[in-house]
Amino acid sequence: MTNASNITPKHLTLLGKNQIKLKADSFGTDDAPTILLLHGGGQTRQSWQDTAQTLATHGYHAISIDLRGHGESDWASDGNYQFESMLDDIAACCKQLAGPAILVGASIGGALSLLLAAHTPELCRALVLVDVSPSIDISGAQGIVDFMRAHPDGFANLEEAEISIAKYNPNRAQQASQAGLRRVLRQRTDGRWIWHWDPQFISGDWQGKVAELSALMQSAAPKISQPSLLIRGQLSTIVSMASVDELKRDIPHLKFVDIAGAGHMVAGHRNDIASQALLTFLEEIPSQ
Repeated sequence: MTNASNITPKHLTLLGKNQIKLKADSFGTDDAPTILLLHGGGQTRQSWQDTAQTLATHGYHAISIDLRGHGESDWASDGNYQFESMLDDIAACCKQLAGPAILVGASIGGALSLLLAAHTPELCRALVLVDVSPSIDISGAQGIVDFMRAHPDGFANLEEAEISIAKYNPNRAQQASQAGLRRVLRQRTDGRWIWHWDPQFISGDWQGKVAELSALMQSAAPKISQPSLLIRGQLSTIVSMASVDELKRDIPHLKFVDIAGAGHMVAGHRNDIASQALLTFLEEIPSQ
């Protein structure tokens, strides 16, 4: 049953590698099965808010985290956004929780979840990947990076940001209010609105970084033994059906859900269907 304690988050600060501070929201009760929600690059923990509330109302303890350099978490003072450091952050967070967590990650959050599940299985009860697979489509990933780099000086107002997002992502429903935009933008002292993440996160040879991440995931996938689910948006420019088939070969027990009308940002496009697919999967996981 829905109640205020389920849908109102408790704000947490977790510590990642070298004590970097990672902000998180906790929904539900601490003694319920824990689900760790990890967002994609350029997003914040707020992208999981609706899902986290849904999970809490169904008896789970949902925690969504801002990755380093995103949202309200610390930016890396040395510009270190290597996958190894981000993975160490998530492992450190998991160790601060009560027992192994169910990992749910979108895009780069999913990639980190897969690597964590493979290399430190004692920290992960089950794995849910949201529109990410080891065979990442380079052109699709480059399109995301181009969008992220397109407005280094931000926007004069939220309307400008909405127009920019709509051009890049026509599948996204227009916000009924500006609350959604305020989750991913912050206002500078000069009044301009900028993305809520460190520009250094996408600096350097991004295609090389994608290739590196793909190789790491390809090596890790056959090691996955936990119950696993892949949720894909049928309109995804990142995950092809060929890459889905490859992942199924590497993880034979992998369950798969393809969501019509959704692109790469599955939880934003069709949150209701994605959340139901997630709940159905969770019901099948053996209790601890």
